[in-house]
Amino acid sequence: MTSKQRRTLFRILLAAALLTAAMALDRLEILAPLPRLGKLGVFLVPYLIIGWDILWEAVEHIFHGQVFDENFLMAVATIAAFSVGEYPEAAAVMLLYQVGELFQSYAVGKSRRSIAEMLDIVPEYANLETPEGLVEADPEDVAVGSVIIVKPGERIPLDGIVIEGESLIDTAALTGESVPRAALPGSEVISGCVNGSGVLRIRTVKAYADATVTRILELVENASSRKARTEGFITRFARYYTPIVTLCAILLAVIPPLFFGQGWGEWIHRACIFLVVSCPCALVISVPLGFFAGIGAASRNGILVKGSNYLEAMAKLSTLVFDKTGTLTRGEFKVTAVRPAVGSGEELLELAALGEGCSTHPIALCVREALGRETALNRVQAVQEIAGQGVIAILDGRELLVGSARLLQDRNVAFSPAALSGTLVYVALGGKYRGVLVISDSVKDGAREALQAVKAAGVDRTVMLSGDRRQAAEAVAHSLGLDALEAELLPQEKVAALEALIKTQASGRTLGYVGDGLNDAPVLSRADVGIAMGSLGSDAAIEAADVVIMDDDLRKLPTAISIARKTLRIVKQNIVFALAVKFIILILGALGLANMWLAVFGDVGVSVIAILNAMRTLRQKAEA
Repeated sequence: MTSKQRRTLFRILLAAALLTAAMALDRLEILAPLPRLGKLGVFLVPYLIIGWDILWEAVEHIFHGQVFDENFLMAVATIAAFSVGEYPEAAAVMLLYQVGELFQSYAVGKSRRSIAEMLDIVPEYANLETPEGLVEADPEDVAVGSVIIVKPGERIPLDGIVIEGESLIDTAALTGESVPRAALPGSEVISGCVNGSGVLRIRTVKAYADATVTRILELVENASSRKARTEGFITRFARYYTPIVTLCAILLAVIPPLFFGQGWGEWIHRACIFLVVSCPCALVISVPLGFFAGIGAASRNGILVKGSNYLEAMAKLSTLVFDKTGTLTRGEFKVTAVRPAVGSGEELLELAALGEGCSTHPIALCVREALGRETALNRVQAVQEIAGQGVIAILDGRELLVGSARLLQDRNVAFSPAALSGTLVYVALGGKYRGVLVISDSVKDGAREALQAVKAAGVDRTVMLSGDRRQAAEAVAHSLGLDALEAELLPQEKVAALEALIKTQASGRTLGYVGDGLNDAPVLSRADVGIAMGSLGSDAAIEAADVVIMDDDLRKLPTAISIARKTLRIVKQNIVFALAVKFIILILGALGLANMWLAVFGDVGVSVIAILNAMRTLRQKAEA
């Protein structure tokens, strides 16, 4: 509890004690001999102790043009209650309103603390190596390329590469994963993780402003600025609702006495009840709190959501579209078969390695790894990499083609497509077909179970878009039970295919794209919800995606969807409950069938119940 909350609690307890004593004296008729002003003064003491700040804020807001808010409604209602002799009710309404406000403050604070504790990942210092020895430096002052020392139990302050030492790294604060990861010389490590067992010497590769820990904190801090449509509706609703109910209360207090000869006291009392119950606190607090708690629950499970609008969109997912390589499969390519048409397998591998010598594509890396030796790259000239197809180069004066069947077809090379399972890399030299390499990638652990859980969570359709050969893509899609696939897509064709799928979406339903965040940025940005998988430390993922799952575990997808759906369900429950109760009590108050205590329940009681309901979102855990 903060110091401000403690001060408010003290005022509540003091005002409650004084009000209880005043009400007891009044019931025993000890206050009866006092004049009206004397009795007013007795109840005014606890009222001012607990309500002076509400009155002051109401006046301040009026001078700043913010007339119709909760402070104004409570001030008018309680002052009007005093004016008609409802002294105990006026003081009690203000007291209970402050109890509700304290509860709201505590609930919001708890939500924020749950995220702050989960993301308590900001290191306070870095052990920097200097010619004078080891010094503690501010992470913001450490230059890229510096060497830092991270001792056991310390947080890694900056992204870098291990140059000496071995340890286990605790990534739970970022990924929600309890199993530590091994860090060895050459391993990449990211800021915010905890070094477990050994001393590590790390060469930094990013400045603090660009480090993973900084980007994640910015993402979480800015999440509240992206409002869900439901939140926007509530904000607009409150903007018009409050002045309307204020006008209705004035009309309720004035029209019957003026035109129908009714008593002023009775109708002013009914107008006070009307004002108290009409406060929109339950909506304007519980709805944003529900979404904020949902973002907190997702963060606790290693799922970062950039805003409540994306949480709401994810709750309405009906179609999930997946990239294949690195998302559904491991992305660890290996040459599993060599089928030369001319010459030996060794010669075919060497030709492929020469063609792929300058490429950083995963397929190129595994081809060079399969050859197992360096190639004379000076023999290769005019290398041209064609996205989604392969490589064209000049080798010893002849054209070398290494890539897909489409590449050979476009260059009019005669060959017979191989009926093999896996990614096929065809090789041609001087217009003659030389053979094919088979490169295989394995499906991720738990991928099939994750997709089944996604369907169980309410997603109607799963689709895969891949640039890989159709036969390889079909093998993966069949093993995972996907509903549809499109293969052999160039990057621009992926975007077009996704847009075609978006057009088929039913009204009110959304489409999500799940990719690795590195080469899928255009598609991630185009989807209703872009979800980056396995993107720990990836700037591209954090920039392009709306939701970032901070490790490589597909099983967190159904968890994210479940959290989103539960959050939206709770928010809708709060809206319906609050409006229904308030409407009923408003009608009863206007008819003279509700007293001030029922009005207090309609305001404070409904707010507390709605907040408790919203807080249930925080208790959501990852699926087993």
